[in-house]
Amino acid sequence: MRYTAPTLFGLLLLAMLTGPSCRGRSAPRPAAETDPTADAQQPRGHRRMVQLLASRKDTSLASDQLFGDGDLRAAEAILNRPHLSPWERFGACYIAGVAAKRLGRYQESIDRLREAYTLIQEVPESLKARLPGIEHRTLLELAGACLRRGETDNCIACQNSESCIFPIQGAGVHTDKAGSQMAVQCLERLLEEDPENLAAKWLLNLAQMTLGAYPDAVPPEHRLPADRLASEVELPRFTNIAADVGLNLVSLSGGVIIDDFDGDRCLDVVTSDWGDAGQLVFFRNDGTGKFIQQIDAAGFRGLYGGLNLLQADYDNDGDLDILVLRGAWRPLNDSPPVNSLLQNDGRGRFHDVTFAAGLAEPAFPTQTAAWGDYDRDGDLDLYVGNEKFPCQLFQNDGRGHFTDVASQAGVTNGRFTKAVVWGDYNGDGYPDLYVSNYGEPTGDGGFSDASGLLTAQQGEPNRLFQNNTDGTFTDVAAEVGVDQPLLSFPAWFWDYNNDGALDLFVATYDGSIEAVAADAFDLPPTSESMRLYQGDGAGVFRDVTSATRLNRFSLTMGANFGDLNNDGFLDLFLGTGHPSYEALMPNQMFLNQAGTTFADVTITGGFGHLQKGHAIAFADIDNDGDQDVFAELGGAFPGDTAANALFQNPGFGNHWICIRLVGTESNRSAIGARLHLRFRDGDQLRSVYRWVGSGGSFGANPLRQEIGLGLATAVRDLEILWPSGSLQRFTDVPVDQFIEIREGDAEYRPSE
Repeated sequence: MRYTAPTLFGLLLLAMLTGPSCRGRSAPRPAAETDPTADAQQPRGHRRMVQLLASRKDTSLASDQLFGDGDLRAAEAILNRPHLSPWERFGACYIAGVAAKRLGRYQESIDRLREAYTLIQEVPESLKARLPGIEHRTLLELAGACLRRGETDNCIACQNSESCIFPIQGAGVHTDKAGSQMAVQCLERLLEEDPENLAAKWLLNLAQMTLGAYPDAVPPEHRLPADRLASEVELPRFTNIAADVGLNLVSLSGGVIIDDFDGDRCLDVVTSDWGDAGQLVFFRNDGTGKFIQQIDAAGFRGLYGGLNLLQADYDNDGDLDILVLRGAWRPLNDSPPVNSLLQNDGRGRFHDVTFAAGLAEPAFPTQTAAWGDYDRDGDLDLYVGNEKFPCQLFQNDGRGHFTDVASQAGVTNGRFTKAVVWGDYNGDGYPDLYVSNYGEPTGDGGFSDASGLLTAQQGEPNRLFQNNTDGTFTDVAAEVGVDQPLLSFPAWFWDYNNDGALDLFVATYDGSIEAVAADAFDLPPTSESMRLYQGDGAGVFRDVTSATRLNRFSLTMGANFGDLNNDGFLDLFLGTGHPSYEALMPNQMFLNQAGTTFADVTITGGFGHLQKGHAIAFADIDNDGDQDVFAELGGAFPGDTAANALFQNPGFGNHWICIRLVGTESNRSAIGARLHLRFRDGDQLRSVYRWVGSGGSFGANPLRQEIGLGLATAVRDLEILWPSGSLQRFTDVPVDQFIEIREGDAEYRPSE
């Protein structure tokens, strides 16, 4: 699949980290690279993986259609030919301008797209008719290049806590205004010719915000309604402190895990970058609130790529291991993807055991997987959701080796899988499996969109594989009514209303920047909404999307859930975006209103970051008893980098408890265990339920459970139902503490 002029027509690409000096803080990149093959202490399988990934990195940088410069070189070669017609020169300039923007070469992109727009005025209408709307598209591409130049100079190279937070104001207003000023000129011209262009309207408002000129400089007919710049309920502002603590790494889209990997009770952070040269990064928590990159000390040097990550103690040795997932959204070519299983030595140093564990071949494009003990034998099995290829269910033999039994189990799916999650929705003690599907191939090239990435042309129903308790599964999604939305992405099981039954949330990935703009201008929705299905614990679901006020459009990529205000009810954060440049849209936060409805608190809470939101994690990263929110940001293309964000919780004065479970008969990570806490919150006797897991399907929360308790002064009754089926109970547990509970022990242990 190669780029042509029509395929490039839809590319809106961003720029790499460059820019003038300024007083703001620049964001770090991974530490300087050394020879990855020099680490002779790593086992043979690890060195084999490093060599394989290094070879793919070199190939990608030289010729890959996403990360290489082949399109730009081809266009420049055409421009060097003599006697080009205006139409021919326009096409080459347009392709060169878009390709340069993809690679982060802003001024080159701006110059070429300006020339392209001048040339198109000289082209006969009969030729322009071959690409309807080409003049307006060229202006939008040019505006995108100018906007990105402004973002890079002001929000990435010189970032502060308000950079790129919608609505842009205060310190978020650009000091170097050149890029946005040029963008405004392009967008105003475009709106003169096409007054109903929703993308241009939306971007004009954003551009004027960056100049500090909103709302006065935006004509009333194009101005965002004032009520769209307010939250539904008040919430104290969460400040982005990533730069203060050393987590503002600049990267492309990727994954994140927040958990304790070295056993010091402090939460570490691991991030990935999906690029073939994107270095996996380990941030060790130094115990003082700061994070230090330790790529080499963690054994990560030379481990590239990965759009998603998740953690589990797969070998039951007492420490957390890491799974890296690769290849998503890209066509399978001569270099098929390979995932990585990284085994922890207990001190936060890892080595790749993928080949020895039986997980290396065959491997297919994926970004989603889930750990769960589907056969209840005490060790964790692994389900990997693949795109266009059969999904894989790897059964753990308890000795560190996996065998794919998906075909025998009946869970191959065979659709374009974007999320997989385990949960015992019918209460029989065996975990069931939900599979979120984005779409299915529709003939040769049916997944090729304007970006050159894979994308669905039509949706496909999701699946709910009910565990038959005999090693097989049956798809009951349609029967129980949870097979939509048809173009879906992240998904998870949770108990949003604390009734003790698992509910199901499924986000949508249907739409474009025009749909985002339509929502912002309060126009009728043009795309599917997300779904919330309320479960009864016995196998029946009810669609409560509208009743809970979640019937909203959101172009969701990364997402997760946690408890912002420690009231015991779970809130949700949606990381939004799309590969195209004009897809600048706020990430969204929804606050749970006592299990009845959800209120949009994006604006008042300060969560509306405009860069593309991928992996999301809720975690008490500073051990102060409330959950902070981490967002792994960045886009698909080399120029679409962004600095990651960490939103610090300002505190709400409510009580909490943090519980780490250690399985003995059950898997050591206690994944799948259910906690039930009963307590008095003021004059109300309440219950809160939690299931051990890493939260959503794109981004990983800590496996230790951080639970808000409202005004409770003690937990009257704490009950754990383990995956093994055993039941454990404690009474009168003090609040505001960290505790560890070992399966079968009579007492819990306070933990520093």
